[in-house]
This record gives sequence, C-alpha cells and structure tokens, in this order.
Amino acid sequence: MPNLETTDDVRARMSRQRSRDTGIEVALRRELHRLGLRYRVHRRPVRAVRREADVVFGPARVAVFVDGCFWHGCPEHGTWPKRNGDFWRAKIEANRARDANTDQRLAEEGWLSVRVWEHEDPTEAADRVRAAVLERRGAGGAGRLP
Repeated sequence: MPNLETTDDVRARMSRQRSRDTGIEVALRRELHRLGLRYRVHRRPVRAVRREADVVFGPARVAVFVDGCFWHGCPEHGTWPKRNGDFWRAKIEANRARDANTDQRLAEEGWLSVRVWEHEDPTEAADRVRAAVLERRGAGGAGRLP
C-alpha cells in the first residue's frame, strides 16, 4: 500500500464526507416526491449486482445514482489533487470504471441507469428522472402521474 501523506485537516475533511443522504440527494428526492413519484432509497436494483442506487423505481426499472464531482471525476468540476496525485487519479478512474460497469450490468438486466451530478439543479434533474420513469412505464402507466 502506498504511503499516503496527508494533513490532519485533510483527514478530518475527508472523514466528514457523507456517502448517503447528501444535500443534493435529499433535494432531488424532495423534487421527485413533489412531482408525484414514489421510490425506494439506497437499494440494490438487482440482487446479483452488488451496487446500491441512491433512488430506485422498481416497477419502471430505473436506478438513479447521484455522483459527486470529485469522487466520480466530473468533466466540468472534477479536480486532480496534487498531493498523492497518483493514488487519487487511480481511485477516481476506478470509480468511473465501476460506474460504467454498473450501468452496463443493470442494462443487461433490463434496468436504466440515470446519473445525476452533484452540481446539477435538483429540479432539472428530477424532471429528467421523471421523463425516464414515465417512458419506462409506457402509455399504460403515464396517467398515474401528474
């Protein structure tokens, strides 16, 4: 394992990073609920795939993942740290590869993955998710939502 020199400040800041129920996640869920959508939170869409989605629409088979700009390498806001740069680049690239693998494996099981960046407006992201859910439900289920 590489020697990861870090400061106490960085260590403290990283330990406070939430992995679930982040501000954007909660805001997105609030908007989805306001739009009349009901969902499950922090579930595995497919048991055989050991990946947990942030929001799951079971009957429509839509899994929503809220990705942090740093941790998932956002092309717009992602940064590459200078300290321990090789470690962080490998970590973020592995996260991106895992995300792509997750999307592929869920698609093979008939699921649609929707990725939302943490910098996205929650209302716009919720509209995008709603459109995907309605499309997956088809004409028969569209009348159930406002």
